[in-house]
Amino acid sequence: MAATPERRFKAVAENRKARFNYEIGEVYEAGIVLTGSEVKSLRLGKATIAESYADARDGGIWLVNANIPEYLQAHRFNHTPKRPRKLLLHQRQINRLAGAIDREGMTIVPLKLYFNEKGRAKIEIALARGKKLHDKRETLKKRSWDRERSRVMRDKG
Repeated sequence: MAATPERRFKAVAENRKARFNYEIGEVYEAGIVLTGSEVKSLRLGKATIAESYADARDGGIWLVNANIPEYLQAHRFNHTPKRPRKLLLHQRQINRLAGAIDREGMTIVPLKLYFNEKGRAKIEIALARGKKLHDKRETLKKRSWDRERSRVMRDKG
């Protein structure tokens, strides 16, 4: 069997705290509806998704509180930096995500915003459950132990 080629993409923004604050479940790749000035601003690498989340409303999934700053050369055709943006998913995926939010008390968290091979803006979202304080401490302890263990193994061999 042929090995699958590794996917190349340009990451614009990453939510690094999401894996610490949430237990990540199913991960989805979604398209995102943007205006022209938003795409140009993203190409400059100026976006923040650290405090954003996705919400189910009007029969779709919307990205809320993601900050894409204004593109300075767009002048009067600029966009609002923190406007809600629609995510493009299949209807079955939308139903699954909306049901999980309503029934199980889960959250949709954006993990990464990037451009794929074709140059299209995509966002990686995950169905997640918030961690308790003791779970976060356990994660820190495990991370510290793994770092120490790799240091010892590197020094021995």
